[in-house]
Amino acid sequence: MKAVVIKEPGRVVLEEKKIPEPQAGFVRVKVKAAAICATDLEVADGNIPANYPITPGHEWSGIVDAAANAEDRAWIGKRVTGSNDVVCLKCDACRSGNWRYCSDFEEIGFKRDGAYAEYVIVPSYGLCELPDSVSFVHGALCEPLGVALGTLEKAGAKFGDTLVIIGAGSIGLCMLAAAKAMGMRGVIVAASTEKRLDIAGRMGAAYTIATESHDLIEEVKRIYPRGVDVVIDATGMESCIRQSLKLARKGGTVALAGYGRGRHMSIRMDDIHINNLRVVGAGNHWNQHKKAVTLMADGAVDIEHFATELLRLEEFEKGLKLARTRPAGFVKAVFVNE
Repeated sequence: MKAVVIKEPGRVVLEEKKIPEPQAGFVRVKVKAAAICATDLEVADGNIPANYPITPGHEWSGIVDAAANAEDRAWIGKRVTGSNDVVCLKCDACRSGNWRYCSDFEEIGFKRDGAYAEYVIVPSYGLCELPDSVSFVHGALCEPLGVALGTLEKAGAKFGDTLVIIGAGSIGLCMLAAAKAMGMRGVIVAASTEKRLDIAGRMGAAYTIATESHDLIEEVKRIYPRGVDVVIDATGMESCIRQSLKLARKGGTVALAGYGRGRHMSIRMDDIHINNLRVVGAGNHWNQHKKAVTLMADGAVDIEHFATELLRLEEFEKGLKLARTRPAGFVKAVFVNE
């Protein structure tokens, strides 16, 4: 089979590999769509620990074509997406549904080969069937939509809350789609440039702010003088996190959903202490795929604008370049296999 492989940080190739066989508790999926995520670039650059050589890809969908266990063979032929979490299923964390806290946790696309390939091996317990009304491309986007759902859940967001989202990448836009679906109001989306803010506007953002030309704090305070109920930082950037703490109302919530790349950061503690803010880490999400699929199938979320480039595996260099440069109007590059 064809597979994109990160041989070592800084060296990515397309090569022929043997089609893998599933072990007990796993199935083999013939990959139909696999989206490029910014964290895949971090793996390619060596900024996230990975088992090199590694095939990346944790946003995927496809058709099950083999299973190791007799009880899993009922999945064969079904359209699926699913969790990337490889866990023991026996510890207290797993038994409570908190798979990411399992001491044996491994993630497909980071520690195990992922979906930038014609086939991928995934755990059967994490599978979620895709109805015919959800395309394979949209099925691959269940993972970033699940990140948004998990973040809003951790933030305690609810119907009628006001919201600021900092960052208009795929995660920020998924936050917007999920927030609109759950009835949050007056949603503001901020980004450094206008590149994706027109997409945010088409998706229903009440306000968009390009911070290269407008002062974010002044603009938000003009709209919401007392601050907003929930602020989500989807950038992981120190300057944006600092601003987040100034945008929330007294007693409001700030959710940190961006990856900080291991950097140490400085914040003004009094912004949290004096204003009684609730600051939530939102970097690990689990078991959100079924909810994401249901929202897609019901037409409750708008992600029509996300898959802006459909590519073959042979075009991996183009896909990775687009994900790095993020030209105007670009959101996601998705590998599509016949």
